[in-house]
Amino acid sequence: MAGRRRGWFRTSRDNEWVQQARQALTAAFLDMDRRQSIADAGVAASAQMFPDRGLLERWEPVRARCYDAAGSYLALSERLDQAERDGTVIPQPELDAQVRKLAEAARGVDEFYGANQAHLEHAVAVYGTVPQLVTQVRAAAQQTRQAAEASPYAGYPSVRRAAAAVDEGLVTLEAAAGAGAGVAREAATQLEAVTRTLSRALEDAPGKQHSATTALASAGTRLAAARHRTERIPPAMSALLREFHAASSADLANNEREAHRAIDAADADLSRARAALQNNDPEQTLELTTSARAHLAAAEEQADAVTDRLALLREVRAQPQDKAKAVRFKLRDAQMLAVNNGLVAQWGTVLDAQSDRLERVSGSLTGRHPDYWAYVSELDAISTFIAGVVDRMRKTDS
Repeated sequence: MAGRRRGWFRTSRDNEWVQQARQALTAAFLDMDRRQSIADAGVAASAQMFPDRGLLERWEPVRARCYDAAGSYLALSERLDQAERDGTVIPQPELDAQVRKLAEAARGVDEFYGANQAHLEHAVAVYGTVPQLVTQVRAAAQQTRQAAEASPYAGYPSVRRAAAAVDEGLVTLEAAAGAGAGVAREAATQLEAVTRTLSRALEDAPGKQHSATTALASAGTRLAAARHRTERIPPAMSALLREFHAASSADLANNEREAHRAIDAADADLSRARAALQNNDPEQTLELTTSARAHLAAAEEQADAVTDRLALLREVRAQPQDKAKAVRFKLRDAQMLAVNNGLVAQWGTVLDAQSDRLERVSGSLTGRHPDYWAYVSELDAISTFIAGVVDRMRKTDS
C-alpha cells in the first residue's frame, strides 16, 4: 500500500524533470550515434576498397569510445525509468557527466572523420559503384565472348588465349560475389582488362593475313641477301690470313660455319611459315618469320665480323698512327680535366700510366707481319680505360 500511495502523490514536476533528463540524454546519444554511423560506413568502405590504408585499426579506439558512451547511456536510461517508477531523483551532475561523455565521443568521431574526410567520402563513392561496375563488366565480357565465338578468326591462337582468359575472368567474378566489394571490384577490373585484350585480338585479326604475307616476303628477301653476305666470308678470311698476322683472325675461324648454320635455321623457319600461311594460320607465320629474322641477324653478324675486320686492319695498316693519335688526344683531354678540377693528386699517376701504355703499343708494330689486331685491341682498351677515368672525375667534381 505504501508503494501505491507513493505513486498516487507523484507530482507533475517530478515527471517533467525525468522527461527533460531523458530528452537531453537521448539528443546527445542520437547525435553521437548519427556521426558514428556515417564514419562507420566510410571506414567499412575503406577497409573493403583500400585495405592498405589501414584506417580500420585507427578507427577502432574511436569506435570503442562510442560503444562505451552508448553503454553507459543505456544503463542510465534504465535508471531513469526506475527513478520515474520509484519517484526518486538521479543527481544532476551525473546526468551532465553522461551528456558530456556522449558529446566527447561525438567530438572524437568528428576529429577522426575530419582528418580523413576526403578519403572516406571517396571510399564510400567507390564502394557504391561496385554493383553497377560488376554488372556492366560482366555484360561486356559476355558480349565480347559471344562475338569471339562467332568470329571467323576464333581459331587464331591470340583469340583463343584471350577468350580463355575471359572465361576464367567470368568464373572468378562470380566466385567473388560473396567475398566482399573489394574482391568483387578487383575481379571486375581484371575481367575488364582481359576483355579489352580479346577485343583487340578480334580487331587485329583481319589484318594479320596481309601482315604475315608481307613479313614472309620481306624475310625471304633478307634470306637471299644474307646468303650473298656469307659468300664474302671465304675471300675475306683468305685475305686476313694472307695479309695479316694469324692471331688477327683466330677468333673468326668458325664464323663461316656459324653463319651457314644460322641461314639453314632461318630457311627452315620460313618453310614452316609458308605452310602455316597456306593453312590460314597467319599468327604462326608471323612467329616463324620473327624467329627466321633472328637467325638471319646472327648470320649477318658473323659475316660482317669478318669483312669489317679486314677493312679495319687494312685501314690501320695504311695509317697506323691515326688511331694512336686519337687515343693520345683523348688522354690529353683527360689530363687537362684532372688539372682544371684539382684532381691531379688522385688521377695524375693513373693517367701517366696510360701514356706509358700508349708508347709501348706504338712501338709494337714490328716485323714482316705486325699484329695489327693486337695493336687495335690494346688501343681500344686504353681508350675505354680513359673514358672510365673521365667519368669518375666528372662525378667527383659534381
